[in-house]
Amino acid sequence: MDAAGGTNDVQVELDSVEAELQCVELQVAELLKKQAQLTSRKNALLQQLEEACDAALPSSSSSSSSSKSSRAEPVMSKQEMQRYDGTNFPWSKEVEQHLRDSFHLIKLRPLQLRAINLTLAGRDLFLVMPTGGGKSLCYQLPAVCSQGFTVVVTPLVSLMEDQIMYLKSTDVPAVMLNASSTKEHSKAVMEGMTDPKSPFKLLYVTPEKIAKSKLLMSRLEKAYKAKLLSRIAVDEVHCCSQWGHDFRPDYKLLGILKRQFPSVPMLGLTATATSSVLKDCEKILCVSQPITLTTSFNRTNLYYEVRIKEPGSDASISDIASLITSRYKEQSGIVYVFSQKDAELVASELQKRGVSAYPYHANMDPKDKSRVHRKWTSNKIQVVVATLAFGMGIDKPDVRFVVHHSISKSIENYYQESGRAGRDDCPADCIVYFGFADIFRISTMVVMENTGQRKLLHMVEYCQNMDRCRRSLMALHFDEVWDDEGCNQMCDTCRHAKDYISVDITQHAREVLQILELAASMDEKVTPLKLVEAWMGKGPAKRRKMIQTTALSRLQAEAVIVHLLLQEYLREDFSFTPYTTNFYIKLGRKALLLKNPTHAIHMNMRECGDRPAVVKAASGQGKAKEGKRSVQSSGDPSVSKKTKTELW
Repeated sequence: MDAAGGTNDVQVELDSVEAELQCVELQVAELLKKQAQLTSRKNALLQQLEEACDAALPSSSSSSSSSKSSRAEPVMSKQEMQRYDGTNFPWSKEVEQHLRDSFHLIKLRPLQLRAINLTLAGRDLFLVMPTGGGKSLCYQLPAVCSQGFTVVVTPLVSLMEDQIMYLKSTDVPAVMLNASSTKEHSKAVMEGMTDPKSPFKLLYVTPEKIAKSKLLMSRLEKAYKAKLLSRIAVDEVHCCSQWGHDFRPDYKLLGILKRQFPSVPMLGLTATATSSVLKDCEKILCVSQPITLTTSFNRTNLYYEVRIKEPGSDASISDIASLITSRYKEQSGIVYVFSQKDAELVASELQKRGVSAYPYHANMDPKDKSRVHRKWTSNKIQVVVATLAFGMGIDKPDVRFVVHHSISKSIENYYQESGRAGRDDCPADCIVYFGFADIFRISTMVVMENTGQRKLLHMVEYCQNMDRCRRSLMALHFDEVWDDEGCNQMCDTCRHAKDYISVDITQHAREVLQILELAASMDEKVTPLKLVEAWMGKGPAKRRKMIQTTALSRLQAEAVIVHLLLQEYLREDFSFTPYTTNFYIKLGRKALLLKNPTHAIHMNMRECGDRPAVVKAASGQGKAKEGKRSVQSSGDPSVSKKTKTELW
């Protein structure tokens, strides 16, 4: 017996030591992660100092740079690069004339001039410029100044139509080929490609057309041999890379263009690509050592704000309608939504509330889409309620607001979509409504993407944040060092900098842990909605007696769960059925740390203010000052009707 008792004691101690070792390993992993982040920050600051020293040299400073990945061996020296800022090239007078007469502009921005000179000189070029920075002009103006025509590969029909409408207004001949083109139109365009008199200067095509139309490739070969193919522009070039936020499989086939037409200069354009994405694009497009020009992502005229979406759709729609009819009366804007169904619903609800709003999504009849686009462009419609089928490159300068009814699937997407606002450089608002249920709706949509879940969580972190400048969070994604003073209080966190407190939520986290452990012991899965409801004391009476319920409000409880998910105390778990993808919550890799009585978790919570907030008031112990309140659930979209009653 003594021997058995001694063995048991040893086993208990061994289990305790192993559990403690696991905790230490987790702590070490966290410290290593922190070390990597600090090292990355240090290197970025050192690079900024190096660039500042370079700028202080006698040669003039520049906002462009060669690709960061090739800093050791730049494609072109600084002196050579600066030469392309001049106006003493053989084409310079023609560029100036068409800028004034065709595009009705007085002068070019510095980086535009450099890009135009480089592409007219026959150089391959990647141009990274923020939305509204004038990327399109960098291939439109050279097209007018060149013999033959420029092929522009672009991912969206709405973007093509927008560009064609604009070019027609300037009397620049341009055509497009896409799936909805008639046989007569396609035939006329194909014949025009080999006409020495160049009936058009720009030909817009989709990547699918390049990949699937042998006739188009045949005509391009003939145009190339006749020296009528002057340039290839790949718009939204980040779509080439699977690491890009809008990866399109047919973009991966565009390498054929450079292989077949090696002497034709290629111009890739984007607002959101990181250096690693651009490196991937180089390989995909078969472009050897392109020159990369970049400008800052920051647009100083845009105000960024996050509003918390109350459960249920009516509250947010009413809030959006109130904003539009008061703050943005008779001003043009876009409301982005998650799905085609949402586009129809939100547009209908806004119309009921007196807003001139119409839906736009990929499943609409092409004629209806074109009609909505034209009416909105001419201000006959105030608001377009759109999915991602609408937006990239839309060049309506007087958009005063872009509202996201649901969060975007990544910060890159959000930057691009919100960038439709204020392209006339006048103040404009970018507002995103952040709802708990939306996180899991989008999760099930991006689960199959390589980096979809990670990018979505970065977007959630952007929305949940309340102590860091919104622009600083964007800067992390675009490889930029950011000084918060550059925001000039043009985001809600900078404008309301002291409107939060740090709260110890350790006990709350342990309560959530208890619920999930109980579910695991019963071999049951827990959806995010059921986790919140169980924690708030809803559900079977038997279960309520077995768990510690919370006094937090529903929004507070949801905020804590999201924080635990972001910090890896919780993790996502997916289940696939023939009809849907379900999202469940499980314990994350750091959950074990909560077994340690000295471990603590803190999060920032809104303390006061009349703006919509994650938490309206909280004490230092993490308990809400306001009492528990009942909020009607909106329902969990990630749970199928068949399994809902079986789950927590």
